[in-house]
Amino acid sequence: MQRLLNRVALVTGGSRGIGEAIVIRLAEEGADVAINYYRGEEEAKKVRDQVVALGRKAMIVQGDVGKKEDVERMFDQVEQELGPVEVLVNNSGIAPFEPFMKVTEETWDRTYNTNVKSIFLTSQRAAKGMIERRHGKIVNVLSTASLVVTSPVIPHYQSSKAAAHMLTKGMAIELGKFNINVNAVGPSTVDTDMCKDFLADDDIRKKEIEANPMKRLGTARQIGDAVVFLASEEAMQVNGHLLMVDGGLTVKAAQPEDHMDRD
Repeated sequence: MQRLLNRVALVTGGSRGIGEAIVIRLAEEGADVAINYYRGEEEAKKVRDQVVALGRKAMIVQGDVGKKEDVERMFDQVEQELGPVEVLVNNSGIAPFEPFMKVTEETWDRTYNTNVKSIFLTSQRAAKGMIERRHGKIVNVLSTASLVVTSPVIPHYQSSKAAAHMLTKGMAIELGKFNINVNAVGPSTVDTDMCKDFLADDDIRKKEIEANPMKRLGTARQIGDAVVFLASEEAMQVNGHLLMVDGGLTVKAAQPEDHMDRD
């Protein structure tokens, strides 16, 4: 079953990691996909080729989604080549590791531009056409950090993801009357390029796995599966929701292991 047959989707940060997996899952479900990238044109081309191999149309579009002029140009290109954007997936995100007292203004601004402002700019642009057509799906890729403090050295990232969570809810309320669904997915730690250096430490990898109730890391494809659901007609009555794809991590309070093992 192709749940997104002939839909036009745009995925920001779609050239690698979770973004790549989302692009592939959308294409497998029948969507034509525009793959946004900021740097790494060759990576983006490889993802495009995978989509074409699945029998769907694809294009790559370069742009800084934290800049309005880039977003406007990007949408114009996609609409001209593929058609109106019916599914927008805001996946672009960064998480520079810096403790609070060492976070620079540049790091703060770059994090918020990428993780929050980009959602505002791309969603506002996409919603113009979606409102006219009275149909659309916006899915934001957030994080467990949208709900809980996940690390003592990324306060700027955590606060940006919490802000994006509230932005998701606000857009859902305002755009719902136009038959536009706005939702989000919240991954826990996924073994992708973003976490490559972090997970290279065997002790850290082990602790990440042990902390998760499912005793495993998530996969990029699992995030893609959740995005496909929220972008499909099956989720027509799901709006303003943050679907956690975290193995239950955010519903488990920190507890001594003997509490967990006691019968």
